[in-house]
Amino acid sequence: MSTSLRKSLLVTLLGSTLLCAPVVTTVADTISDLPDIGTTAGGTLTINQELLMGDFYVRQLRSGAPLVYDPLLTHYIGDLGQKLVSRADSVRTPFHFYLIQNDDINAFAFFGGNVVLHSSLFRETDNESQLASVMAHEISHVTQRHLARAMEEQQRNAPLTWVGALGSILLTMANPQAGMAALSTTIAGTQQGMISFTQSNEQEADRIGIRVLQRAGFDPMGMPDFMLKLADKYRYASKPPEMLLTHPMPDSRMSDTRSRASQLGHRDVQSSQDYLFAKFRVLGMYNNADGLNQYMLDDYKKGNAREQLAAKYGQAILYYKAKQYDSASNIIQPLLTQQPNNVWFIDLATDIDLEQNRAPQAISRLEQAIKSQPSNSVLQLNLANAYVESRQSAKATTLLNRYTYANPDDPNGWDLLAKASADQGLRDEELAARAESMALAGRLDQAISMLSSASSSVQTGSLKQARYDARIDQLRQLQQRFKQFER
Repeated sequence: MSTSLRKSLLVTLLGSTLLCAPVVTTVADTISDLPDIGTTAGGTLTINQELLMGDFYVRQLRSGAPLVYDPLLTHYIGDLGQKLVSRADSVRTPFHFYLIQNDDINAFAFFGGNVVLHSSLFRETDNESQLASVMAHEISHVTQRHLARAMEEQQRNAPLTWVGALGSILLTMANPQAGMAALSTTIAGTQQGMISFTQSNEQEADRIGIRVLQRAGFDPMGMPDFMLKLADKYRYASKPPEMLLTHPMPDSRMSDTRSRASQLGHRDVQSSQDYLFAKFRVLGMYNNADGLNQYMLDDYKKGNAREQLAAKYGQAILYYKAKQYDSASNIIQPLLTQQPNNVWFIDLATDIDLEQNRAPQAISRLEQAIKSQPSNSVLQLNLANAYVESRQSAKATTLLNRYTYANPDDPNGWDLLAKASADQGLRDEELAARAESMALAGRLDQAISMLSSASSSVQTGSLKQARYDARIDQLRQLQQRFKQFER
């Protein structure tokens, strides 16, 4: 299966690539490096408050950022993230991982265990250990509660200036020129205080993250190797404004990370096949600059067996994106013959079939595959989409009702359910599904309005009406709880 942030003042506070690179990354790093004042931050926020704030800001993120909802990529980064989380200490919240289509190198974390990766990380990382090192670093920001600790410190010092700086950071991401002006005005008087936050928290995230990386079975050298790669790449980049140089990559931080990695020991860890597939999928479908190209594919064709297989998959993607569907099919079909249950191949073959008006063929393949993997969310969404495309909307609805119940936070399921309901003339169910999409994007007023229309269009006193009214009550309660963040 082949966005401005509203007042989400904190969503990028912990933005922090492993070193100073593009301007956006540097700003986020400057504000996100927080003082090491303990891990509880109990004087400011409880875990439940963090979860509520995380929920609020995730909805704002969905509303305004170019999130990638590709089921394959969502599944991959989620699995990789959970593998790391399972080896982390002090995990107090569930973790969720998101991918943003953005060519600037960055990653950030915020309340409620939410970690966001920029798609460019797949371009810049040479192997899975390097990508995992970025994720482990961000996970450690969350487990150490750096954001809550920063709020605790600023509550004692300059809370209004801090809040203004956060808003300016978001403005910088959406509109660099306007944001830069706002940021220079906001933190002119408190810049030195913020600088003092930087190194201790970043080094703490490095120190804890590298242990998580090693425990999860990755090469600890992935972290310093990635730092060095980016340092070399941007060594001669044009100098950003002085105010954004408050958090450069100090030699001490890089040497400390390399020393710790050496103590843990180098591991010869091959990148997983899924990492290589994900890398080529991101580069082929979601990167605007320096995307997948023939030179890269030719290089991987000379590599090991996993790299050669990934190169074939990448070649099929290039053909697909160029609308050369027969050429793409000629590559993917032999791969499917060898690995009939490979979801990466099934997904691409499905997209090719649908583009060539061969929905029955796609459905037959998916129905067969799902028998052996009934809980696979990628296959479920592909099959539901194929049903919708072939106007078998009743079958799609049955499948999607189960899917959205199990995966209520996935916009893909609700969007497909709305289409399937509309095809059947089920206006109330279409409105209810669209309302869930609106709610996920933080548009609670619109969601409530849609559900109200759905409720008024069904029989008075019916189970449907009771369900819609109950959901309206839930969303109104959520609105009340979110009001404290809407200022």
